[in-house]
Amino acid sequence: MFIGSALSISGAAYQSMFRNPMVSPDILGVSAGASFGAALGIILNCSYWEIQVMAFVFGLIAVSIAYLISASAGKSSEKIVILVLSGLIMRTVFQAFLSIVKYLADSKDALPEITFWLMGSISAVTTRDAIIIGIPVIIGSGILLKYGWQLNVMSFGDEEAASMGIDAVLLRRKVIVISTVMVCVSISVCGTIGWVGLIIPHFARMIVGPDNKILLPVSVLLGGSYLLLMDDIARNLMQLEIPISILTSIIGAPVFVFLLIHSRRCW
Repeated sequence: MFIGSALSISGAAYQSMFRNPMVSPDILGVSAGASFGAALGIILNCSYWEIQVMAFVFGLIAVSIAYLISASAGKSSEKIVILVLSGLIMRTVFQAFLSIVKYLADSKDALPEITFWLMGSISAVTTRDAIIIGIPVIIGSGILLKYGWQLNVMSFGDEEAASMGIDAVLLRRKVIVISTVMVCVSISVCGTIGWVGLIIPHFARMIVGPDNKILLPVSVLLGGSYLLLMDDIARNLMQLEIPISILTSIIGAPVFVFLLIHSRRCW
């Protein structure tokens, strides 16, 4: 539930901040960076704890490079577009690095482990992992909830935010750092889990509207409940546990199509 909450509130915050309904928490390359870090740790025969640390670190590195690229290029009016493009570059680069690692991995041992990790699973999560995830998710979610009204203003643009006394650049930096830390911690423990950070904010927005003061806490509740349900299905649908990311993708894509078709008003 901590993982689902982290992904969904990060997605809701990103969608408001970037003013784009197609944005998800991995828009800046955090998932690709974390996946490369975990795969690198696996082929180096690192321990489970060391693999988690490497996934966390490389996720932060990918987002940091994307942000530095956007900060050093383009005019202020183009910062958001350049930031998204920088994230796309980082995703492409780290996915290429991941392909190299998979190509070099032992096909009988390391490669299956990398493939299973990339599918995402909560089966190996321990109480210690839950505590490691819970602390930054609780703190980070609390801070994002505090910024709810500022994210409302940010959805109208940087000029409107400046007229309300909000430093858009500083707020964007804070949201990126907080969301990246929460997502990196989640990915480092359970692998990549797609679609949660994209569809849950849309579902929450259909229920309570676009006001982030209400949308963010509802996204937390819906995201945690949704991933709990998916995990229950993954553990009980078949004799062997299904990687949870497979279920979130199979269910998430049709649900997102439904939301696109039936959302008549502007998101």
